[in-house]
Amino acid sequence: MQLNQAPDPVGVGQERLKSSKKAWTTAGEDTKGLQSGVGKALGKLEGGQAGLGDTARCQTAAAQKELYDSWKGYLDKVNKRCGELGWIMQSSGIDLAKSDGAVKAELDKLKPEYQDTDPVGGQAKGR
Repeated sequence: MQLNQAPDPVGVGQERLKSSKKAWTTAGEDTKGLQSGVGKALGKLEGGQAGLGDTARCQTAAAQKELYDSWKGYLDKVNKRCGELGWIMQSSGIDLAKSDGAVKAELDKLKPEYQDTDPVGGQAKGR
């Protein structure tokens, strides 16, 4: 398999470079499998939020709700990203016929949706 779809100028890479459907499929399944752990974390996070009640009269409760909403949104995105990335890896190994450019284009499509945000910890937000 050649990764760049161009002739090997030296003629040595072809014997050393190996790829397999099983490796790509396993990597994709394992990446998608991370969703199970993230889902459990989301469940525990939600369970810990139960019974919080009205946050309007208590600053610590309001801060906890804000933190919960932030982490829930973050974990939801991590969960979805694992699924999408896992699928790209799995489908890349189905027939090993996609070019590097095609795989990279699929990965690049994920970047805008899952762009990491700037750290916000420790900022008082006017409190």
